[in-house]
Amino acid sequence: MSDKLPIPEIVLASTSPRRKLLLERIGLPHIVISPTADEVVPDHGNCRGVALLNARIKAESVVELAAGRALLGLDTIVDLDGEPLGKPVDVSDAVLMLTRLSGRNHYVHTAFHFVEPEKHLAYNVVETSFVHFRKLGVNEIRAYVATGEPLDKAGAYGIQERGSMLVERIDGCFFNVMGLPVARFWETIRTWMKDRGTPLQGW
Repeated sequence: MSDKLPIPEIVLASTSPRRKLLLERIGLPHIVISPTADEVVPDHGNCRGVALLNARIKAESVVELAAGRALLGLDTIVDLDGEPLGKPVDVSDAVLMLTRLSGRNHYVHTAFHFVEPEKHLAYNVVETSFVHFRKLGVNEIRAYVATGEPLDKAGAYGIQERGSMLVERIDGCFFNVMGLPVARFWETIRTWMKDRGTPLQGW
């Protein structure tokens, strides 16, 4: 018996290994095509809107390569009092970000744009999770940054890895902080299958 869900193969317009892993874990057939779009950097206080804009332009950047498949573009923004924290540019920047997050609350917004252009179907979602960091010591921050883990992640931490030790609590979807709100996306998949005339049976 196949471990794949009875769903047409989609295109994941993302290079994130974490998003690919989550799609694999739920058995969703997919291929990865790296997006070519340049991300928009949000102004102060516009993080949710820009996350959705980035998700859309990433999906649109691979339309010609998708060969008619449905497309999934995503963007995750760490929001500290309305200020976006992207991926650190270097070690010093990672230390600065984590120092600012220490002992404080922030939001993580993940937006996805899911579209099947040939059937004129499109779905836009922004999910927000509330994250609280425990108070971190200077040496602890430097030790974590020295692992290299924070350097390719928005906000300079990965909650699914060693970064989990930095987080005291979360209000909202854990997987959203990883980069894909799985439950919300699954709801969208079910709606999409119904809208295209091939509703899922038993799901």
